[in-house]
Amino acid sequence: MSEFRQFVRDALAEIVLPHADRWEDQGFIDRAAWQALGARGLLGIGLSGPEFLRSAVLLEELGRTGYAGVRAAIAVHAYMAASYLSLFGTPDQRHRYGEQLRQGRLVVALAISEPESGSDLRELATRADPAAEGYRLTGTKSPVANGLNADLLITLARTGTGELSNALAGTSLFIVRADEETMTRSPLPMLGWHSAGIAAIDLRGVAVADDDLLGRKDRALLHIMRALDFERLVAALLALGGARHCLELLDGHARARVIKGAPLASHQVIRHRLAELAGELELVRGYVYEAARLHSLGRLDTFTASTAKLRATELAARAARVCLQYHGARGYERNSVPARVFRDAAGATIAAGATEVMYDLMAESARFAG
Repeated sequence: MSEFRQFVRDALAEIVLPHADRWEDQGFIDRAAWQALGARGLLGIGLSGPEFLRSAVLLEELGRTGYAGVRAAIAVHAYMAASYLSLFGTPDQRHRYGEQLRQGRLVVALAISEPESGSDLRELATRADPAAEGYRLTGTKSPVANGLNADLLITLARTGTGELSNALAGTSLFIVRADEETMTRSPLPMLGWHSAGIAAIDLRGVAVADDDLLGRKDRALLHIMRALDFERLVAALLALGGARHCLELLDGHARARVIKGAPLASHQVIRHRLAELAGELELVRGYVYEAARLHSLGRLDTFTASTAKLRATELAARAARVCLQYHGARGYERNSVPARVFRDAAGATIAAGATEVMYDLMAESARFAG
């Protein structure tokens, strides 16, 4: 596995790091980079089984690049959205899109969330109205990572006429091809994750065929519930790498920065804070990799996935805050690396289910009274 980790680091150093600052400015990853990652086989590593342990390494190393927008865009494409196609797609859908996604010739996004619904998908407003050729989708999806440049959108829409309070009925998933005539993409000026291509997407009667239905009609929320634990594990692995990146920044700065004639690292309070973060990282890392092992065996449960996501993202946020604090005024500059990782780390505690939602899921899974 150490050879594979080095292979991933070398590939990311060549394909991602020289261009990531420019992607942060332009708001999305270049198409050539998607294809370069695909050519190295980094967009098609296993979603399940023993091969997922290699994916865990890739995801952690993506986090270690220090660019949460990049890591989010790639993870949404290669893992979160890809898992829907793998789990619920027909053989024809997997044949039609799978190889192009793995090679980076197509980019995919998840268009699930809406401005007013957030985590409460019972408030879904986007409609899929029956039409002669299949359906026409109308509504707004936001925020959508990869939304600015995606060729395909895995989109949640309401297809049934039942009560909105019935979360398990009346919603369906569709594979939507980007159509600039009936679809408007607007960049969202997020606090962080600037290279993730995050957009609001307005659908104005976008046409989809019957064979673009992904999974069972009117049962999308059952599919989403099945996929969410996996998404949270992916988020946890990315956050591990983000926390590691912060510690590496801190260590380098503490050794180089001289205060009153001595390196910052010579001060006991600094060393102890770094030791505390490093020790917690190893504990959380062990838990997250155990969650990855359970997923590879088909045994990941909601409590474990939610705990992994919560602990890893909150640790990364604390590490980012310490990184900013110990870099002083320079760290507080808008365009500094510590400022970027601080902004980015906050987003990870919200995406794929906010920290408060994770606590609620953990309580429900443990059958605590509510």
